[in-house]
Amino acid sequence: MIETWGRLNRCDRVAISPRFRDEMLQSLPRRRPLIAHGLGRSYGDVATLKDGVHLKTEDLDRIISFDPQTGVLRAEAGISLSAVLQLVVPHGWFLPTTPGSRFVTLGGAVANDVHGKNHHRAGTFGSHIRAIGLLRTSGEEYVLRPDHEAGLFAATVGGLGLTGLITWAEIQLTVVGSSFLDVETLAFNNLEEFFAIADGSEGGFEHTVSWIDCLGEGDRTGRGIFSRANWCADNRYEPHSDRSILLVPIEAPGFILNGLSVKAFNTAYRAAQRLKLGRHRTHYAPFFYPLDAIRGWNKLYGRKGFYQYQSVTPKEAGIGPVRRMLEEIAAASQGSFLAVLKTFGTTTSPGLLSFPLEGVTLALDFPNKTRRTLELFERLDRIVAEVGGRLYPAKDARMPPALFRAGFPRTDEFLSYRDEGIDSDFARRIFK
Repeated sequence: MIETWGRLNRCDRVAISPRFRDEMLQSLPRRRPLIAHGLGRSYGDVATLKDGVHLKTEDLDRIISFDPQTGVLRAEAGISLSAVLQLVVPHGWFLPTTPGSRFVTLGGAVANDVHGKNHHRAGTFGSHIRAIGLLRTSGEEYVLRPDHEAGLFAATVGGLGLTGLITWAEIQLTVVGSSFLDVETLAFNNLEEFFAIADGSEGGFEHTVSWIDCLGEGDRTGRGIFSRANWCADNRYEPHSDRSILLVPIEAPGFILNGLSVKAFNTAYRAAQRLKLGRHRTHYAPFFYPLDAIRGWNKLYGRKGFYQYQSVTPKEAGIGPVRRMLEEIAAASQGSFLAVLKTFGTTTSPGLLSFPLEGVTLALDFPNKTRRTLELFERLDRIVAEVGGRLYPAKDARMPPALFRAGFPRTDEFLSYRDEGIDSDFARRIFK
């Protein structure tokens, strides 16, 4: 059984699990398209393929080389970011940027050109890649570097696994003074206050992010909690443990997720976070990966699963688009338990299909209420499209093709580098 993290598309799929890189193409059924599949943390359908073959990378997880003096690491694509951190943190190194879960593969981080809380400083993951090993289904092998003449590097970074099989990647880690961060937490009452705090934080803080109450209305629209942090400098290097604090063993009943329960959660969460206002010191694991402490948290959304809707709107569009989206969500009574608001910096992403652009990104999880939810998304799509924004393919499960092409103007250039033997449910939906 292979399913997306949003649990919207569950069925039995053909899968193979090679143990070594030179076996990746040997056992494939003939004339059947394939897609690489890592740890299954993509919310949507970028790593699933109906009537195709899933090449699972879970056993392709070896460290090839690591220099603790320079922080250069080369590893197979199937290794998790968690395993990388457990190796490098004791030596004073950390990932240059990291998504909100450490249970994603190195290959997945490359293929989705992931970003983190320090985009205004570090850009995307792809900005720190030194080399990529790429195997085409034709049997051709490449070592891609940022200056690769053919443009295949730019197509592969953020290319959703469609240019070939990423076999390994070499990245430049970043030096840190501790495994702990000095964190400052502030409350804001509306979007104007959020943007003022965000603008004032980028110069002095490496990591910034905020949670917002997406059901706030009127003068409370966009109220939330802002966190900003820098690494400590105490030379304490304690790697995390992968032991889960909580376990969700079964699917939550669907009736639990309703407008009242979401509103109650948002109110309670805001109150709890306000108790933490001020400065405190925290380990990197709860700061970067709070949900990783809850194993199987995606089951909280019940049997129907959930969508994540993550957009970015350009800086020049200002507060307006975010306000309008939040007003639509509140009016529809389909608020999110987890709503994250963050600004992206000016660094240009290296991939042809990389998601970030200078502006503000809003990410929300929505229980699947079938047509009601999809109709809400259509209204949100119009707001994003009007200002030249885009949606994040790694989180998407229903984006219209026209919105994708409008948001990613280099789509045709990217398609010229596609591997004909690789496909995905996302690609069939978007590039049809």
